[in-house]
Amino acid sequence: MSAPGPSTPPSSRLSTTSPLGRALPTVRDRDYLLDRSGVIFKVIGDVHPNSHWLGYVKYYPDERGDRTLFGKTYRQNTVVSKAFGILADRPECYVYSPAIGCVITGVPREEVVLHYSCRHALTALHKAPDQLDGSPVSNDLLAIIDWITAQGATDAIGVTGSFLVGVAGPRSDVDLVCYGPRGYEAAEALFAERSLIHPYEGESLTRLYLRRARYMAGSSFDMLLRQEARKLQGLTAGAGAHINCEPLRADGDRTFHDVVAREVGQISVLARITDHRQGLVTPAVYGIEVETVTASTIDEPEVFARRITRLRGYLGAYTGAFREGDTVYLSGRLVHTGAPGALAGSPSS
Repeated sequence: MSAPGPSTPPSSRLSTTSPLGRALPTVRDRDYLLDRSGVIFKVIGDVHPNSHWLGYVKYYPDERGDRTLFGKTYRQNTVVSKAFGILADRPECYVYSPAIGCVITGVPREEVVLHYSCRHALTALHKAPDQLDGSPVSNDLLAIIDWITAQGATDAIGVTGSFLVGVAGPRSDVDLVCYGPRGYEAAEALFAERSLIHPYEGESLTRLYLRRARYMAGSSFDMLLRQEARKLQGLTAGAGAHINCEPLRADGDRTFHDVVAREVGQISVLARITDHRQGLVTPAVYGIEVETVTASTIDEPEVFARRITRLRGYLGAYTGAFREGDTVYLSGRLVHTGAPGALAGSPSS
């Protein structure tokens, strides 16, 4: 994938050329940000401290990488927690988030030189398809963008992932996002269009299971595939590439803006889903009832277990996966939310 067109170098340390990047207007969940050191962060959530944009390292300069950007070799990172190690010599990228309740990674706002907007990328690729490399998966993406444009849904669906920053290859996935109820409705119609996207079925189900099993620990083959069938995903009609669309919260959604969380420890539980209505978009929130504590870093975890009433997940793998009545294995941070807001007073894992 090429990214032609002249641009003024945004800093003396990094010379960039990218028609998909632009000056910062509104940063949304799953957008990407390029900093002065050439590191590309994937934005997490829509609630950020004044000093940073929260996110994890998605692409970074590394000679062991397999893609080229700005004339340098880049490596991809797909594990959120590994960002801490990648940024070990940059403590300014560690920041405490009151909304999430712990220290996570982020890019200082003054260090950002390019903002890659998912919405802007879809429109830019439609207007200038020669930015893509002509591979089968690129042609599939262009056909999908043409369909979205014809439906008048360019403000409701965006392109993220490797195609967003110009590092896609012939074996890349197609990663989309959609915004709010209108975006979800448009995405549902797109994924029902069999001339563009085929569902996972037959032998391809094993491929899907292997893709998701590392995230959905404790799920049997049948249970995991039942959960995956609830998501917006499939295979592109031409190249047979994996395509998914992650539903995000609508512009202006303030579900998490008044929430202050405090970490208590780490916990792993078996829990029953009691309410999935807020679990259909990222960040997902599910009502849960803990059935069994399997591991914990805190003493007397059973005391906390009966007070754990919410699962809050920023990982797209959990969005839309569960329904009321499902029993799921959960492992993560135990936090207490104690400020005004929809989730206030409900500890969550």
